[in-house]
Amino acid sequence: MLSPLPSSRWNFSTAAHLLNRAGFGGSPADIVALVRMGPEAAVAHLVDYEQVEDPTPAPPWAKPDPERAARLRAARRSGPDERRRVIGEDQRLQRQRMMELRHWWLRRMRAGPRPLQEKMALFWHGHFATGFRKVTDAYLMWRQNETFRVHATGNWRELVTAATQEPAMLIYLDQAQSRRGKPNENLARELMELFTLGEGHYTEQDVLEAARALTGWSLDKTRQQFQWRPRLHDDGEKELLGKRGRFDGEDLVRLIVEQPQSARYLTAKLWTWFAGTRPSPEVNEALASAFRESDGNLKELLRLMFLSTAFYEPEYRQAQVKSPVIWLVAACRQLELPLPPPLLATRIIASLGQDLFLPPSVKGWDEGLSWISTGHLQTRYQLAGPLVRGEREALRKIVLTLPADSMTGTGSKPLPKLPAVRVKALFTADQLADRMKLLAAVEQRLLQGQLQKTRREALVRNLEERGAVDADGVRELITGVMMTPEYQLC
Repeated sequence: MLSPLPSSRWNFSTAAHLLNRAGFGGSPADIVALVRMGPEAAVAHLVDYEQVEDPTPAPPWAKPDPERAARLRAARRSGPDERRRVIGEDQRLQRQRMMELRHWWLRRMRAGPRPLQEKMALFWHGHFATGFRKVTDAYLMWRQNETFRVHATGNWRELVTAATQEPAMLIYLDQAQSRRGKPNENLARELMELFTLGEGHYTEQDVLEAARALTGWSLDKTRQQFQWRPRLHDDGEKELLGKRGRFDGEDLVRLIVEQPQSARYLTAKLWTWFAGTRPSPEVNEALASAFRESDGNLKELLRLMFLSTAFYEPEYRQAQVKSPVIWLVAACRQLELPLPPPLLATRIIASLGQDLFLPPSVKGWDEGLSWISTGHLQTRYQLAGPLVRGEREALRKIVLTLPADSMTGTGSKPLPKLPAVRVKALFTADQLADRMKLLAAVEQRLLQGQLQKTRREALVRNLEERGAVDADGVRELITGVMMTPEYQLC
């Protein structure tokens, strides 16, 4: 069922599929490098990313601010003018930091040395979803993001424990207010329904008992970290998932991840995330069984998936709709462009329906075809040309409502100019001199395959009508390919 992919099937197409799904795509040279490694070494290169140094520093403000809570408390006790001033300043500062955080993370996806780690952080960001609008603290959002990175491919039980103890989660699901005698059910319910088991695999009584077990998990607002408060914990006997005992939060997590359904639920979500469609019952049972046998080792689960023949079946290739984040990051990687500056980059993905750190609900984002509403698809098509040509003002008009004189990246600095695609760096003189070779090279770079026949013929006619193809013509061709249905898939 999960037989290893034979070396005879390892080629440009399968290597591109791996890089698209286990990372954010790349240039033809990146794909060829994986081809030369062979399947096992290529998968190890991505999965065993700890062997690759990542010198990316944290944002300079990403550290606890013990005075913030006291500052806001004092403001709320002061007069209305002072209260508005202090709270307004804090809100502006937090919004600025969130823009910096989004761009910091997008840069890691675009140019970081560990693409799978960032792809997994993106998965966990939607799985254990929280939102800045309720958390209101950029440091806590960064901290949660870093926790996803640290535990990205570690042990399942340890990740669930760490994710549910994150201050952002405690605030988002109101666990910080839960106490003995008045347990809050929000975290308990989502822990089982969305994070570990799925609907139908627990009872309402389990939710009540789980909420009791989680009492005592609280937040130190001054230190901005998880705090165990035993005096708030209900240490009475509980019945959870068929077991009886004086369970606390860590016991609850252990009991949940020991359920066979926990492995099935997670492996189905991970396969769907990477393969693009839900696994068959047979494939998922094989994945879940191997995951349980490894004691919840996420790294070995991913290695098994990425080395399996099933993962490379034709129906999975070029069949997954790119999310807005992947659309932007993959385009910059494939075209060897830097990310647009912070304000533009963050507004681009938001305009396409994915505002990082602001998911629509605790369920995260709906994936797949939900990304391709009529309006969002049209916006993708509108953005393609200005991105390829480096047209800052055209991008601004599409994604920003600010007047031109208010365009700022950070602070009062104006947005920098954007580079256009460097045609001669991407294509050889031989390709630039031959229309059909050029089209094939663009298809290989952007699609790792061919366009549908009628769309391909239309692009060929456009090339013929232009006569000699100059740099602007090449950029127009790239834009044309990016405005096809095929390019919205990976």
